[in-house]
Amino acid sequence: MTSDSVAGVSGAEDADLLALMPFAVGVGVELEMATAELVTGRLAWSADRCTAGGMLHGGALMTLADSVGAICAYLNLPSGATTSTLSSSTAFLRAVRRGHARATALPLHIGRTSIVVQVQVRDDHDRPVAQVIQTQAIRASRPSEST
Repeated sequence: MTSDSVAGVSGAEDADLLALMPFAVGVGVELEMATAELVTGRLAWSADRCTAGGMLHGGALMTLADSVGAICAYLNLPSGATTSTLSSSTAFLRAVRRGHARATALPLHIGRTSIVVQVQVRDDHDRPVAQVIQTQAIRASRPSEST
């Protein structure tokens, strides 16, 4: 995937957004759309991502939610800044036993030091799976040290 292939991300975007998170790629997160106002991604059900009873593991669902939330925060950063998750609160509402989970991230607050993102995770039938509220730190770039 190149940044040009993600809806809403311009060719000026200098990095492949999902490749910035190798763990998410390894788990199988797929980015569908990414703009500053909306980020969507999905994670397919797979037996190796499950817990007891064939349910998609909560950690896999959190990886999906954290990944789309982080991209949403990243796309709302001031120039040169980076982001890191400070907190994430999740309510699990339903199991995913087949198909995929789709996450949608929206910024709720864009401040000077933090960004709050809401992530909704839904199943193939558009039923709620999880509700996540994340706070992402805005980390200003540091000037390079001279020798």
